[in-house]
Amino acid sequence: MAHDDILTTGFGIPVDDDQNSLTAGSTGPVLMQDVHLLDKLGHFDRERVPERVVHAKGAGAHGYFEVTADVTPYTKAAFLSTIGKRTEVFARFSTVGGEKGSADAERDPRGFALKFYTEEGNYDMTGNNTPVFFIRDPLKFPDFIHTQKRNPRTNLKDPDMFWDFLSLTPESVHQVTILFSDRGTPATFRTMNGYSSHAYVWYNAAGERFYVQYHFKTEQGIKNLTAAEADAMKSSDPDHATRDLFDSIERGDFPSWQLEMQVMPEAEAENYRFDVFDITKVWPHADYPPMTIGRLVLDRNPENYFAEVEQAAFNPSNFVPGIGPSNDKMLQARLFSYHDTHLHRLGPNYQLLPINAPHNAPAHNYQRDGAMRTDANGGPGPNYWPNSFEGPVPGSSAADPGMPVSGMTGRTAYQHPNDDFVQPGALYRDVMSAEDRDHLVSNIVGHLKRAAERIRLRQCAVFYKVDPDYGTRVAEGVGVDVAEVKRLAAMSAEERAIATAR
Repeated sequence: MAHDDILTTGFGIPVDDDQNSLTAGSTGPVLMQDVHLLDKLGHFDRERVPERVVHAKGAGAHGYFEVTADVTPYTKAAFLSTIGKRTEVFARFSTVGGEKGSADAERDPRGFALKFYTEEGNYDMTGNNTPVFFIRDPLKFPDFIHTQKRNPRTNLKDPDMFWDFLSLTPESVHQVTILFSDRGTPATFRTMNGYSSHAYVWYNAAGERFYVQYHFKTEQGIKNLTAAEADAMKSSDPDHATRDLFDSIERGDFPSWQLEMQVMPEAEAENYRFDVFDITKVWPHADYPPMTIGRLVLDRNPENYFAEVEQAAFNPSNFVPGIGPSNDKMLQARLFSYHDTHLHRLGPNYQLLPINAPHNAPAHNYQRDGAMRTDANGGPGPNYWPNSFEGPVPGSSAADPGMPVSGMTGRTAYQHPNDDFVQPGALYRDVMSAEDRDHLVSNIVGHLKRAAERIRLRQCAVFYKVDPDYGTRVAEGVGVDVAEVKRLAAMSAEERAIATAR
């Protein structure tokens, strides 16, 4: 597509690539010298004051996590070291795209965030109720979220924005298929699963490394709302999931989840049939069967919503020894972005707020001053290291075993040969029932039909590449020519974009 203007930074510097983050080699990790990425994320984190940009509306509860299996061959994390060991937890559930006043029954992914107050400091996991995500490079994240928000001119939700971006980003089709199935509207927070989505690293006392994925499986059973049920709920009780979580805990009906882990030895990742760091893909259970290792129980409601839920700040860069990040590009950016947005939203000392402070490990550091400093500010102790005044010292036992990094710097797309349509195709054909497929098509048609025709054609071509039946049924439902959809589906993503330009 021809454009008159060259994309630049806020300082007018030309941008060479706005789709691929700067990495060391094609598999990463993301480099801090990618000032365009940092500038883009930093600006994005400051676009809403003081509401969360995403996950604005949520509900939370306190509870515990109990280890039920020996995982010491995989991780040396102290809170996972002994069967029967319990760790205090705070959980927050949320919708993603809507504002604080939006309805709990909106079609939207659900956040599933956990804070473990371990004896080695706080460990945070930020996940969703789906095992995949819409995009796999963080440079696209601000743009994606903008399309889920409001049109900058009309201040209305805009189907053209929504589907224009998705139809130009075919990697999104796996998550789109899940979102527009009945799984897109969980009945309650208690009756949905939670997933890490990202691959993380576990390492044991010997320094052996494993890639892992977390699956929190609800013990209440999966329950979703149909589109009609969700529409009725939005008008009858827009806060139904928030109410349900609070009321269930108040009456002693404590929600719980089994934690199942997929564990992959590090050496097997390089030649695996899917890119293990691609958040738009799952690891098929036949390859890496999930093993049950623990149980999450929520048994206490917050005493004050603002102090405990609204001010809760989950930071995926909060790791404890035995757990670390992988080269997942989205995760690498979140290590920066979440902390950065907490600094903006809550201030430089947000970690001192009771809900965010470590409960079972003392905090010793040389950080001083700043707005809202609520403790003794280090007292008379030194505020620098090294020092000879008996200040806290680094501990070598906390060191990550490390991993090799090599490759030419550059903005490199994912190189794995498997395309973006294999897994959603299997989901559509092999996992969904006939009724599931009927609901999926109906839900998509109800939303996509409001978009411009050229966008409908382009998105239907993406569905057609997943499965011809899928694309054909949606095309018929939104009133576009199936033959033209089939023609577009035979093109590359770039060719489709040109063919359906204004």
